[in-house]
Amino acid sequence: MTTADGATLGDTPITGDELLLRTPGIDGEYRVMLRVTDALGRSDESAAAFVVENGEARAAELAEERPAWLDGAVVYGVVPFFFGPRGFDDVTARLDAIKELGATVLWLSPITGTEEGDFGYAVTDHFGLRDAFGTEQDLRELIAAAEARKLRVIMDFVPNHTSEQHPYYLSAEQRGPASPYYDFYDRNAAGEVTTYFDWENLKNLNYDNPEVQRYMIEAFGYWVREFGIDGFRADAAWGVRERAPEFWPRLRDELKRIDPDLLLLAEASARDPYYDLVGFDAGYDWTNRLGEWAWRDAFEAGASTAARLRAALIGSRTVEADAPMPRSGALVFRFLNNNDTGERFVTRYGVARTRLAATMLLTLPGLPLLYTGDEVGAEFEPYDEGPVLSWTDAHELRKHYARLVALRRDHAVLRSERLEILETSHPESVLAYVRPGEQRADDIIVLLNYHPKPVRAAFPASALRGTAPLLDLVSGDAIPIASQIPAVDLPGWGARVLGRGTKDTAR
Repeated sequence: MTTADGATLGDTPITGDELLLRTPGIDGEYRVMLRVTDALGRSDESAAAFVVENGEARAAELAEERPAWLDGAVVYGVVPFFFGPRGFDDVTARLDAIKELGATVLWLSPITGTEEGDFGYAVTDHFGLRDAFGTEQDLRELIAAAEARKLRVIMDFVPNHTSEQHPYYLSAEQRGPASPYYDFYDRNAAGEVTTYFDWENLKNLNYDNPEVQRYMIEAFGYWVREFGIDGFRADAAWGVRERAPEFWPRLRDELKRIDPDLLLLAEASARDPYYDLVGFDAGYDWTNRLGEWAWRDAFEAGASTAARLRAALIGSRTVEADAPMPRSGALVFRFLNNNDTGERFVTRYGVARTRLAATMLLTLPGLPLLYTGDEVGAEFEPYDEGPVLSWTDAHELRKHYARLVALRRDHAVLRSERLEILETSHPESVLAYVRPGEQRADDIIVLLNYHPKPVRAAFPASALRGTAPLLDLVSGDAIPIASQIPAVDLPGWGARVLGRGTKDTAR
């Protein structure tokens, strides 16, 4: 039996058909792993989870509850190309720096076999590693080193398709209907294998074929069983949903049997309730349109940035004061950069706006992502697959990111899903919101000035919910605010993250 953070509580061998466990004395999430071995020495494992609350044990509702370790999680996206020529070994060498930043989860870009020169989504082997990144032992050492630093490791996995160079596809092309893999691929009325967009080399799998579903379940499970992977970002999850919506709950059930603590992240919009209903823990910060980043247009020159961001946050172009953020149940996976956002945010918008947007990213509800090199203002395009990055922090962004992550860790309201949008005297340029706590003293007010000129932004007195002095929790500065008509001075491209406490607790 193990705790949620992996501590082993001991083994309990049994020979009968009933196992009785004493309720642990410490509240938390626990996992029981059952290994069954038959007379021939063959074995299999299954897991179950339970939660102890106020000294009472109850079964964990795996279909409804997210992994406990997601509370306060911060994801760091890792693209091995940019870490060094040794792949996994060079990523391992930077784990201390990633841990010091405050990240809790590593998201490995595709590491399975792929076409030569491809970023990794043109899969040629769902069960094997890309040679350029290292050996299985190198990956095991990376995962073990991450685990020693209490970093979870998730994989970017590709269930929607295979490369046209995958052995199954080559067999289907060469032998036609005589190939055992002919029906592994989705075909149109003319018998041609389907693809999406201009992905002509990415051939859609046929999820109406039960063998395809079994193949993919085994592929996902292999990485959990053999390497202890903590979860998956499911590439093009929307594509599988279009062709076989019943697959995802089946996969979740199978994976939760192996590891109840597993994370499932859908490359699909978190606004679509389907992904929550079928068991995904998080989805992308997209609009209802496929692949459209919710913040895509907000930062462009001439845009009313604050107004557009407010609209994106509540999922509507109509903004109301104190409107809570709607949620489907799946966490919103938020980012400034990922593999599909092209040139980096700092390249497009500059350092000042990057600092401001990072403050927003890490003070909003959801699951935040820091992508390779964000903390040093690295400038590159992911699909260029190199060169190796310099980790020199020329823009002094690392300290800013680390401070924001620490605030998120130390203040429960920043990890909650509660959000109240505030109206201000500068609605086009100032985005403001409250992260309300259970007690008034826990509230945090965030004001973000998306304009190059300083402003004095007034906001409703009701947002103060008390009279205690406020501090900027990022800078540690005391911020005097009139209680009757509250207003805050904001520098150009500046932010205030206001909470109650002492200067020592702020810094």
